[in-house]
Amino acid sequence: MKHSHPSQFVALGILLSGHLALAQSTAPSTMPSDADIRKILVERIDTQQQGVGIVVGVIDAQGRRVIAHGSAEVSAPRPVSGDTVFEIGSATKVFTSLLLADAVQRGEVALDDPIAKYLPPEVKVPQRAGRQITLQDLATHTSALPRLPSNLAPADPANPYADYTVQQLYAFLSSYELPRDIGSRYEYSNFGAGLLGHVLARRAGVDYETLVRTRITGPLGMTSTAIALSEPLKQRLAAGHNAQRARVPNWDLPTLAGAGALRSTANDLLVFLAAQLGATPSPLSAPMASMLKTRHPTSAPVLEIALGWHILATPSGREIVWHNGGTGGYRSFVGFDPKARTGVVVLSNMSTMAGVDDIGRHLLDRTLPLLPAPVARKEISVSVETLDRHVGKYELKPGFILAITREGAHLFLQATAQPKLQLFAETERDFFLKAVDAQVTFEAGTDGRTVGLILHQGGAHMPAKRIE
Repeated sequence: MKHSHPSQFVALGILLSGHLALAQSTAPSTMPSDADIRKILVERIDTQQQGVGIVVGVIDAQGRRVIAHGSAEVSAPRPVSGDTVFEIGSATKVFTSLLLADAVQRGEVALDDPIAKYLPPEVKVPQRAGRQITLQDLATHTSALPRLPSNLAPADPANPYADYTVQQLYAFLSSYELPRDIGSRYEYSNFGAGLLGHVLARRAGVDYETLVRTRITGPLGMTSTAIALSEPLKQRLAAGHNAQRARVPNWDLPTLAGAGALRSTANDLLVFLAAQLGATPSPLSAPMASMLKTRHPTSAPVLEIALGWHILATPSGREIVWHNGGTGGYRSFVGFDPKARTGVVVLSNMSTMAGVDDIGRHLLDRTLPLLPAPVARKEISVSVETLDRHVGKYELKPGFILAITREGAHLFLQATAQPKLQLFAETERDFFLKAVDAQVTFEAGTDGRTVGLILHQGGAHMPAKRIE
């Protein structure tokens, strides 16, 4: 799952008001050719080493096409294709919000229903200023719930959501105090999206995967989209890889499935986009259209949140509706331009901080640039005494701590409820991560003691004070 965040724990890897009509458009398709797309993939995988296998699916007025390059596994090459299965991470959230929109269309729920209505009475859902958290608040990331629950403490950081239970979800929800008014601000929340999926499944009386299958993937004929994979789908599953191109385990999200548990293929997601764009008849056309009506600003001035989808206003005047995703070994992008009636899917089986968002956006609007190749950094050796000066806890924001520890001659960074990542020294105070495209600068006080750090990531420079 993904959204810009200082860690590889990406799960679960943004303007016009009112409804974005999906009426016929006379705008010509500006999609690059297959050869141009393949050139991008060759550059990303073979030259930059920022991928193992990448599959691009495109839909426009000429129909659907798939361009693929690379392998399903780095150590045993087999080509990826439109039928290769990938974890799609947080792109699952669009399916969760579609379940909500569909339930509204069916008259089963209302957007402004309090979530407490669908939870056991013993669960104390936090309120603030007389306002209750609603289904719409969860779908638009305006619930004031945090990105991750503080009681997420995975036994296996390589599969961080696998042992998080419904009981833990209820316990966290019952004890959490909202830091601000509900609906006042957008804050991306994997916990909130997972909670939404849980609530909708409870309302329907089935598990989340069954609800997705009966109401979305079944009616649309998306036969290769699932959480629990059949044996034939397992045979088509691409292996996940981290940023060092090493194999990593798949992720399991039994409780927070609505935040990022789905696996799918480029061909299946093109079926989904065809329905979303109105290119094929669909029983979900009305709820799909309704998802684009709800808007709320995010922290970025050109980005708004609809129901599940993010909507980006580009400098060229286009609107791109999109969601991305990432797990420990995969990255994904699903997006479309409603007016140009074009859509793009990009799936990768390597989890890099750059991901594949830039490819997806560039294909939808070629004025949006591709990211440059990562900067080559040179590692140096630093004394243990120097490393020890940096060991400590640093508060990036309330409740979100960066813990710096030393093991032997190496420093490690671990963010709250996230995996431990090794830091590599460029100077005695400047360090970088290899698992993600991020750097850390330690700041010294007048006595030379380390008093804070700055986390550099995604063009942002985030200070954190030492708290011990």
